[in-house]
Parts: sequence; structure tokens; C-alpha cells
Amino acid sequence: MLHRLIAEGEHQQQDFKYEISDARKIARTLSAFANTDGGRLLIGVKDNGKIAGVRSDEEIYMVEAAASLYCMPPVECRMSIHRVEGHNVVIAEVDAAGTLPVRAQLDDGRWCAFVRIADENIVASPVQMALWREATDDTNTLLPFTQREQSLLRLLTDAPEPLTLNRFARLGHLPRHRAVKLLAQFVRFGLVEQQFAHHTFVYVVCEVGNDKDY
Repeated sequence: MLHRLIAEGEHQQQDFKYEISDARKIARTLSAFANTDGGRLLIGVKDNGKIAGVRSDEEIYMVEAAASLYCMPPVECRMSIHRVEGHNVVIAEVDAAGTLPVRAQLDDGRWCAFVRIADENIVASPVQMALWREATDDTNTLLPFTQREQSLLRLLTDAPEPLTLNRFARLGHLPRHRAVKLLAQFVRFGLVEQQFAHHTFVYVVCEVGNDKDY
């Protein structure tokens, strides 16, 4: 089984770790998995897929510390140890969280939510944070669609290239907090898609029924 998993490589729901030396860094991966579609860590496996092995007790302790001390709310991990080629590999599995977002504590003490995109852990955008807030707000169920909203949607439609949050706010003459709220509403109602390109989030008008969040 382990060889089959390794053959998949790193992707949205799988990450390799040669070893764990910093519980806070692992907390970022746990946050990203929990905030997206869940995933698993293969600890004791190099980036190239070579099995190096770990001291299983130490690695389990570090993952448990990351999940319980450096994730808010704490993340539940299913841990298992696999003996392969004379080495121990620890697999830590995380389910998608029921309550979002799950934040990880950074080195400076701040708490930040991450999402998993391909094989990277990315800081969640302000728009994504607003989407999560709106998902728990039963009072915010309608999208006002006045001429102002229509013109701002056309701004996204007519843009020669996808717009970032800051550029959308600037071109639309909007305070940044208002641009965040409006883009979150557009995404929530399937009018706009949030994409990650060239190390930043951008926003494009999407086909009706496309409800992708990331």
C-alpha cells in the first residue's frame, strides 16, 4: 500500500515529509488539508519518493503537538506506522473539517488559515475567509443586484486579464473591505470563480453552476 501511495507523488491530498523538526510548520499542512478536502502526510519519505524512515514515536508526538497545540480548533489525526524496507514511515490522515476555517499558529504568534492547492499550502485569501464567514451567517442569504453590482460584474467580465482583489477594488473605486464582501458574494452565488495563478488569487466570471471555491 505504501509504495502505491508514494507512486502518486505529492498532490492536493498528499504531502511527503522527510522528517518533522517544527510542529508549527506541520500545523500549516494540517490546516490546509482540513480547510480543503482532507489529506495525508507520509512522514519518512523524501520529496523524490525515496523512503528514509523516521523514529516513529518522535514524529507522532510532533504531529499530535501540531494538531492539538498549533491548530485552532484542534485537528483530529489518524496515525499509523508502516514498516517498509527496514524503515518506519508514519502516515497521518486528516479529514476535511466540519467547521471552517482551521487556523495554524505562525512563528510570530498570529493565527492564519491555509488552503491546499495542488501540492502547496497557501494562505487563504480574504475572500475565502469571507466565504467561510458567510457560510455560517443565516441572515446573509440574498445578493442585492443593483446597477452598481451589475457594473462591477461587467468590470470582471471585460477585464483583459483576471483581476486580483486589490486591482478589482481600485478599478471599482471600492474600499477593500467592500470589495472582499462583494467578491465573496459573487463567488458564493456562482457568478465568479476564485483561482490561484502566478502566486496570487484572481477572480474571473464563470459559467452558471460552476461553484468551485478555491
